[in-house]
Amino acid sequence: MTKKRTFDIDRFVAAIEANYRQWNPPIITFIANRGATPFEVLVSTLLSLRTKDEVTGEAARRLLDVARTPEAMVKLRPKKIEDLIYPVGFYPTKAKRLLSISRILLDRYGGNVPDTLEELTALPGVGRKTANLVLVEGFKIPAICVDTHVHRISNRIGYVKTKTPDKTELALRKKLPKRHWVRYNELLVAFGQTLCRPISPFCSRCPVSEMCAQIGVERHR
Repeated sequence: MTKKRTFDIDRFVAAIEANYRQWNPPIITFIANRGATPFEVLVSTLLSLRTKDEVTGEAARRLLDVARTPEAMVKLRPKKIEDLIYPVGFYPTKAKRLLSISRILLDRYGGNVPDTLEELTALPGVGRKTANLVLVEGFKIPAICVDTHVHRISNRIGYVKTKTPDKTELALRKKLPKRHWVRYNELLVAFGQTLCRPISPFCSRCPVSEMCAQIGVERHR
């Protein structure tokens, strides 16, 4: 009986990292790398939900040019925020949530963004994915942010076997070495947007194709 080979996650991450410079970074990483505060990262992350990166980037720029702090945000009317962030997905709901969150930050945290998963997920509209991304990009605290790219690719390569992003996060917390937690989302999002697409991925150009189990891949390029 042949012994099952253990997936070499260090080699996988190193190969993705070596090719990362050729790809565009995820929009939240791009914003964070330009010196964004935790509040600016939180705002940008909320805007990014169900929204393309190019739309998120412009909407975040417009809004943050006007309101870079909770103090400035609460002075805006909901309609003004809507106008600034349109056409991000669910912009009326996001405008209300940004105001609610800003008020909570001022009332409970002295205008600062909390730096724990529990406190972040207690904010209106902030789920685990958003909270983990704020911890990573806003505070550089090791956390595992699982979006559709991280969930899909982690299962496609055979590193985990899960059905939902939340279960993928829990599996990665147990299995993924902590040294990779901060950059795992950033690397896999860029990889997923460029090569490891949901349908018909570019396996012929993939730097880790020989390692990948191609689970769920019906056709590729």
